[in-house]
Amino acid sequence: MTDIVAGRRRRREVNPLEYLKRPWMWLTLFGCFVFLYFPIVTLVAFSFNSYKRAFVWKGFSLEWYEKAFNNQALHEAFINSMHVAAVSTVVSTALGAMLGLALYRYWFPWKGTYEGIIHLPIVIPEICMAVAMVIFFWAVGIELSLYTIIVSHIAFTIPFVAVVIRARMAGFDVSLEEASRDLGASEWQTFWFVTFPYMIPGLVAGALMAFVLSLDDFVITFFTAGVGDNTFPVKIYSMLRFSVTPEVNAASTVLILITLSLTLVAMIMQSRWTKGKKE
Repeated sequence: MTDIVAGRRRRREVNPLEYLKRPWMWLTLFGCFVFLYFPIVTLVAFSFNSYKRAFVWKGFSLEWYEKAFNNQALHEAFINSMHVAAVSTVVSTALGAMLGLALYRYWFPWKGTYEGIIHLPIVIPEICMAVAMVIFFWAVGIELSLYTIIVSHIAFTIPFVAVVIRARMAGFDVSLEEASRDLGASEWQTFWFVTFPYMIPGLVAGALMAFVLSLDDFVITFFTAGVGDNTFPVKIYSMLRFSVTPEVNAASTVLILITLSLTLVAMIMQSRWTKGKKE
């Protein structure tokens, strides 16, 4: 009888590593989620407010979404953002993939120092990166425009893509390339049919990261934009300077939905790719 009671007591005891069975952990997680997502939920909810003041609820309405979609300045800013994000993503993904593959495959003197320098745009404050890019454009005599934003975003996002590709290639089996060469494949055939398919999940993740970073960026864009070359985040900021209306909330909600949709698409693509490989 004593052994049965002791066994039941042991089953009731929580393992020290089973944190989710502890009430304080659930409270901590709930508090973190509220702290992180309550402002976003509030912004989305008040974008449907019928009153002109952003944080005084009077009733449900789609009026501000209609105004946002009919706002020509917002349309132009959105097109600029998509243009900048698309071009910078393509270029930074290509360059970042080559850089990540080179860092994984080759050894050269001062490689550790070079890797540290590459990671500087990730580590340093974004304001420092923005000021550095502006000084560079002024020094070489390039007038600020939409293209200086693209160049700045490429320089900013390349390290992120390189880090993702480097991490992906860390699990690559080199013997697959050796077997390909032993079977008579050329260097290009080995890369295209063996190495590149393995890199695809990393390329998708790196491209998505580069696109989202470029689409959401404000600081670097604000410093390197020319006169009238507004992107979506900069335009929303300029609207906030005059007044906080539900139209700003509606525009911000659209940006959030775009970001979440891209993330969801990338997750689905990676999931299908992983399942296809296992099958």
